[in-house]
Amino acid sequence: MTAILEKLTLYWAYPFVRYALVVGVLIALCSSLLGVTLVLKRFSFIGDGLSHVAFGAMAVAAVLQITNEMPLVMVITIISAVLLLRTGQNTKIKGDAAIAMISVGALAIGYLLMNLFSTSSNLSGDVCSTLFGSTSILMLTKSEVWLCAVLSVAVVAVFVLCYNKIFAVTFDENFAKAVGTKADLYNLLIAITVAVVIVLAMNLVGSLLISALVIFPALSAMRVYKNFRAVTICAAVLSVCCAALGILISILAGTPVGSTIVAVDIFAFLIFSGISRLGGIRT
Repeated sequence: MTAILEKLTLYWAYPFVRYALVVGVLIALCSSLLGVTLVLKRFSFIGDGLSHVAFGAMAVAAVLQITNEMPLVMVITIISAVLLLRTGQNTKIKGDAAIAMISVGALAIGYLLMNLFSTSSNLSGDVCSTLFGSTSILMLTKSEVWLCAVLSVAVVAVFVLCYNKIFAVTFDENFAKAVGTKADLYNLLIAITVAVVIVLAMNLVGSLLISALVIFPALSAMRVYKNFRAVTICAAVLSVCCAALGILISILAGTPVGSTIVAVDIFAFLIFSGISRLGGIRT
């Protein structure tokens, strides 16, 4: 135990470790807040669909040799979130079908572009690191950390300020519309904030594992809590703890960051499921 603490103290002296922890915690917090709403609306796989869109956008940025790819990826992902919301409301194409259509299409086109216009000698490595996360979370610059912090604060502020409206839209959208709530506007706001979180999370866990950050903390909290506010707070605290622990384990053990965080989330879910079976906290 002493050796581990000494090793952590040694690593803490390096800025890249502090940057990774700050960004990881902020992304986990934002993901968990939105995750509760998405799970309850049975739209949890929107994160999966948008992450594949982000992968396609990154492929386009690579083909165009754009150095700072985040603005392009952000714009394309937000536009796709809006289109996904509109398409999902179409009576001919339901929400799950729309997600599958956009998800698979973006993933296929992105990989096709990377193959046709490859500018790298290690295409397989680039694709693998993008899909499952890479060491880029450990190579963040101070400006990237600040950008992530600003966007994360904006996401949290939107959720807190619009909490009551999001709560109403989450549980009974038709009733919310009946009492004058602009449900479509708040659904659009949720879709845009999810798109922002997805782009931020790409460097942390990769495009294929982003849904885990959204789904697992919310489902874990729902095992022991039934109140929306309690579930949201529990999911946020749990997600932040799992992200921080996952990053620290990854640094100490030399394991992939994204996969380690998801593994910790799964372990936490199993613990909360056990508490639920034993008749634990229910409020």
